[in-house]
Amino acid sequence: MEELFGGFSLGLFFWQTVLFLALVFLLKKFAWKPILDSVNNREEGIKDALDAAESAKKEMENLQADNQKLLKEARAERESMLKEARDIKNKIIEDAKGEAQDQANKMIKQAQDAIESEKKAAMAELKNHVAGISLDIAEKVVRQELSNKDKQLKLVESMLGEAKLN
Repeated sequence: MEELFGGFSLGLFFWQTVLFLALVFLLKKFAWKPILDSVNNREEGIKDALDAAESAKKEMENLQADNQKLLKEARAERESMLKEARDIKNKIIEDAKGEAQDQANKMIKQAQDAIESEKKAAMAELKNHVAGISLDIAEKVVRQELSNKDKQLKLVESMLGEAKLN
């Protein structure tokens, strides 16, 4: 029978099949399981690494969003501070202008009062001086008029005449 199959031996085939199945069983029992476990462990390690990378990526995105938010808030706060500083500067300038105007008005009023006071004093002095000059002139005129005795008598008589008439 061995010859029928062209040098094929059924016994050899049987033993080769048994040895092959035993080798497959041994490989499955001792080699296949550790290899599959190693491949599964490696696959899980890669999967965990990918998950960690994904979570790190999400965390980076969150951090970038937080950084953008903080930067935006800082810019808004800076703008607010600059606006407040400009407002304070403008208020100080306006206050200074108002105070300077008040001071100028006060100085002008004081100058006007001083001028008016000086004017009144000068007018009083001028009146006194004119009165003094008028008295001097009147005295000289009266002296000249009264230097003559006849003129003195006429003046006294006219005064007495006027006194009686009143």
